[in-house]
Amino acid sequence: MPQSPAILNLFNFCCLALSTVLIAAAGYIINDYFDIKIDTINKPGKVVLEKIIPRKQAIIAHALLNTIALLLAGYVAAQAHHYEWLLLQAVCSLLLWFYSTDFKRQYITGNVVVAILTALTILILIIYEPAMHQFSKAVLLIYAYFAFMLTWMREIVKDMEDHIGDEAGGCITMPVKKGLDYSARFSIALSLLVILPLGLASVVLFTYHYQWLSVYVAAVLIAPLIWWSVFLVRNSTTRHYHNARRGLKIIMLLGICSLIIYHLQLFATRVA
Repeated sequence: MPQSPAILNLFNFCCLALSTVLIAAAGYIINDYFDIKIDTINKPGKVVLEKIIPRKQAIIAHALLNTIALLLAGYVAAQAHHYEWLLLQAVCSLLLWFYSTDFKRQYITGNVVVAILTALTILILIIYEPAMHQFSKAVLLIYAYFAFMLTWMREIVKDMEDHIGDEAGGCITMPVKKGLDYSARFSIALSLLVILPLGLASVVLFTYHYQWLSVYVAAVLIAPLIWWSVFLVRNSTTRHYHNARRGLKIIMLLGICSLIIYHLQLFATRVA
């Protein structure tokens, strides 16, 4: 069978990426809209809505950003004559709305929804590029898994950081329902589900002569995750959990950078 033509040229890729960013920005706006009471307790100096931006303007901005995002995604979907792909962005926008109004106040549900949405920012490339090579799809699936797991961990730690305001706002998050110690142990258990596959990947990469990437995975991803797991249980202050959450963001960024190491290793192998 002839291979399908590529959909994601540079322009279409930029349109899809911008669509994703705009939906995320709209999600932040609507989340702040419904979280004024909680944010006033958790981070009183950082509340913007009502103090600087009227709530009515926030709703207008939310609708405008989502509309532009759907138009951009619709343009790309039209290039492939698959308008049903647009449902993905629409569902993501709806999930962010219901996350802000309901899901985030439920036990575990809100954390998992955000983790799924983060993974979808990677998986969307597979949907919008049917001509993608199977190996590339496998790589993206792996990155989506780690994005899901690390985001879930980060969201739990965020709830640990914000548990006082969340409890006052009626949110039944894991730290509110089960306590900080349980939440820390659960996060560490999730980190093991990341560390173990990474360890196996490091060994496989070394076996197949991807030594640079193997060392990078071991030294820059596995070692920091082990350190983070130990660090998380050392203290239970708001500042401590804020630092732990920031550490996960750094690890996620380092995970993305592994793509650069992979391509450098691939280039070196071809030259040799």
